[in-house]
Amino acid sequence: MNAYLSTFTHSLMITVFVFIMMVIVDYLNVLTRGRLSVMMRGKRWRQYTVASLFGSTPGCLGSFLNVSFYVRGLLSFGAIVGAMIATSGDEAYVMLAMFPKTALLLFLILFFLGIFFAWVTDRLVPLFKIIPCEECKLAPLHLEDEECLSFEISFWKRFPDILVSRMIILGITIIFIFLLSFNIIGPPDWGWEKFSLIVLLLIAVVIFSITPDHYLKEHIWHHIFKKHIWRVFLWTLFALFMVQIGLKYWNLSGYVKTNPLTILFISALVGIIPESGPHLIFVTMFAKGLIPFSILLTSSFVQDGHGLLPLLSFSVRDSILIKLFNIVFGLLVGLVLFGLGF
Repeated sequence: MNAYLSTFTHSLMITVFVFIMMVIVDYLNVLTRGRLSVMMRGKRWRQYTVASLFGSTPGCLGSFLNVSFYVRGLLSFGAIVGAMIATSGDEAYVMLAMFPKTALLLFLILFFLGIFFAWVTDRLVPLFKIIPCEECKLAPLHLEDEECLSFEISFWKRFPDILVSRMIILGITIIFIFLLSFNIIGPPDWGWEKFSLIVLLLIAVVIFSITPDHYLKEHIWHHIFKKHIWRVFLWTLFALFMVQIGLKYWNLSGYVKTNPLTILFISALVGIIPESGPHLIFVTMFAKGLIPFSILLTSSFVQDGHGLLPLLSFSVRDSILIKLFNIVFGLLVGLVLFGLGF
């Protein structure tokens, strides 16, 4: 029961973070009159570099941020593919603890591979007639509407006549700040991940407090909160519960064979699972000298921890396509390195 409760709270944490990042990205885009969109869309290589840089940071926070950019239409399909290639999920922390030098080398390699294969993917997109997820794009900017471009200290100015939606969102955010601060949910230690979450939640409190009623109702409440977030939560909860049940009744590690080439293919297939836990098998095996670097790279290349979960609620098709690209590219790189003796 504790495992399932942990899965539920983990789903909540992922959903809240995705919601906050979507709000911040949308608010910055509106506040800068779309300049954030121009900055990210300016040049593809800029997108590839920034997305891969975020993806290569330890944990899933960078991946969630990349998904927020992608669903806002600020990243190309190739850029989000490269971002997921660069992502190692929560295994990054374990690898840094077990073999720090090799881990840093791995992150650097994945960063450059993410940039390169982002470019390759965007070159292949027209050939395969892949249309990026247009329905993912959030509400368009109303640049002619000053209500979308201004801010006011509405929380105090309008007291006690405050929107119910504003109070609900503010209440939820403040509750999560307290839950995180008192170690009821989230990371148990005060590392950079927990600190970042609390800082983002505090930024969200400010945004929820100063935005005009029009922006809060149309952009945050009706579009992001009511249209998208509940789907993010349900998809995340479903995926994590399925993984939890699968690991309990199907011993994944028992299928790992002694044939290293077989393990390489297994590592790529296991990378499909949107969860960090199963991939630790290959991290542990590498730390004990049982598998070569090529298999560890293949596993890290294909898997992205929980990073892709939020995108499932927006487009299952895009999520599947991203995974297919990552599996093909990951196996290609892994097999080349394996053949070279790494």
